[in-house]
Amino acid sequence: MFNFDDANRKSKEAVDTALRTYSDTARGFQAIAAEAAEYSKKSFQDAVTHFETLAGAKSFEAVFELQTSYVKSSYENFVSEATKLGEMYADLAKFAYKPYEAPIAAAVAKTGRQAPPATPAAA
Repeated sequence: MFNFDDANRKSKEAVDTALRTYSDTARGFQAIAAEAAEYSKKSFQDAVTHFETLAGAKSFEAVFELQTSYVKSSYENFVSEATKLGEMYADLAKFAYKPYEAPIAAAVAKTGRQAPPATPAAA
């Protein structure tokens, strides 16, 4: 028989979980945005400094060496930042999914179906 008290309690729990998850997800996106903005600011400052250094170079060889060094360090910084942002996105996804993991597993168990894998298989 349908119990309204249980339905009300479960509905409240679901809404509370959703609101907590949305709030935590918003904080995660704010952290990612702040990290991206900080990287952009630093990258721009590095480019301005590099251009000023290039303007003072005395020979083509010095310009070539400065440019090579700048491109190499810029690439390394970009790869490092992209890796860091990728990890932040992955952590955010895991954290956002966590509250729903147990209810979904319980719902799947009730249906008698096999639960989908937690991580997608490599293609």
